[in-house]
This record gives sequence, structure tokens and C-alpha cells, in this order.
Amino acid sequence: MKDTVYFIVISLIMVVMAYFVAFGCEKLIEKKTHVKFSSEKTKVNKLVIMAMLSAVAVVLMYFDFPLVFLAPGFYKLDFSEVPVLIGSFLLGPCAGVIIEAVKVLLHMCLKGTTTAFVGDFANFILGCAYVVPAAVIYHLHKTKKMAVVSLIAGGVILIISGTLLNAFYLLPKYSQLYGMPVSAFIEMGSKINGSIHNLFSFVALAVAPFNLIKSAIDGVVTFVLYKYLSRHLKETV
Repeated sequence: MKDTVYFIVISLIMVVMAYFVAFGCEKLIEKKTHVKFSSEKTKVNKLVIMAMLSAVAVVLMYFDFPLVFLAPGFYKLDFSEVPVLIGSFLLGPCAGVIIEAVKVLLHMCLKGTTTAFVGDFANFILGCAYVVPAAVIYHLHKTKKMAVVSLIAGGVILIISGTLLNAFYLLPKYSQLYGMPVSAFIEMGSKINGSIHNLFSFVALAVAPFNLIKSAIDGVVTFVLYKYLSRHLKETV
């Protein structure tokens, strides 16, 4: 119990840190582009859009599925990052962090946690690792070309951060809190890929490719839908 509480406190601190990193990035973007992310007139509209996108993201989290040919079944792919990306492209990095946090929090309230909160925290922090850099790059130069560059850059950061966090923090912490030895994860991975024989080969050959596929699919869907949905979201509110 003590370890779980400690993990939750550390997670909350990192949530706050993620928001302030996004906030700092927004201020730098505003200084460089001379464009404000929000004003008193748009605050209500912004909140409405964020609420709508958070609700859509929560629903999409229920339609998750494993990539059993690549990684153990507890790694599940869903499309909930698409509304978060759309929100961050439309409203800024801070909005992306907030939508991500609300998505994870609502999902925990509705469904609970099956990973001793480790999976929920991973969903948030790795989502931010993808969304925030992508949003920052996009808002510096709002063109189709930069949208592609931003999504690729966000995907690369997701893959790197996901690999390192899983190896050095998330999987060991999940092992500690859930009472499942790390060797069990490696055994699951080796049944899928015979080249997996330790923790580092597990994250390199299972986690990294999983995040590559996730970022590629989410990026393509976001690129296809963004212009259409952003226009209608603005008209709706």
C-alpha cells in the first residue's frame, strides 16, 4: 500500500510537471509567433471543445485491442490519442495535456485500474510525450508539411521515451506493485519473438515496435481528419 501511494504521488507530480512544460512551450510559441492561444472571449469555447474531445477519447479507449504478433496482450492499441492530437493542434499543448489527463482520469473512474495505476500513468505520460512535441512544432509553422514533420517528431519522441521509461521505470514498477516478476514479461515476449531474452531486448523488440505502429496509425488518422474536424468544432461552439 505504501509503495502504491508513493507511486501515485510521484505520478501526480509528473502530471503537474507535464502541464508546466506545455505551458512554458505555449509562452515561447506566443512570443515567437505573436499569436495568443486563448483570450477571455474564447475560454468558454476552448473548454467546450476540450470536454467534447475528452469524452470522445474516453469512448475510444474502450475499443482497444492487443497486437499479439508483436507484444504481450497487456499492451493494447486504441485510437484515443487522435482526439488529444486534434485538440492540441487546434488549441495548443496545454489543452493536449489537459485532455490527456481528463481522458485517463475518467477512464479510471469508469473502468478502474487493472495495472496498479502503472498502465494509467504510462498512458498519460507517454501520450504527452507524443502530443506535446507534435503540437509545439505544428504551432510554430501551421502548414501541411509541418503537420507531417510534427507528427513524425512526436512519434520518434514517443518511441524513445516509451522504450526508456518501460525499461528503467514502468515495467520494474509494475512488477513491484502488481507482484509479477519482470522475468514473466520477458517470457511472454520470448514466446512471440525468440530474440527476446532480457528486459532490454523486450523493450527494443516489443515495446518500441508497438509504439511505432501506434504513433504511425494515430498520426495518419489525425492528419486525415484534422482540417475537417477542426473546422466543424469551431463552428459548433
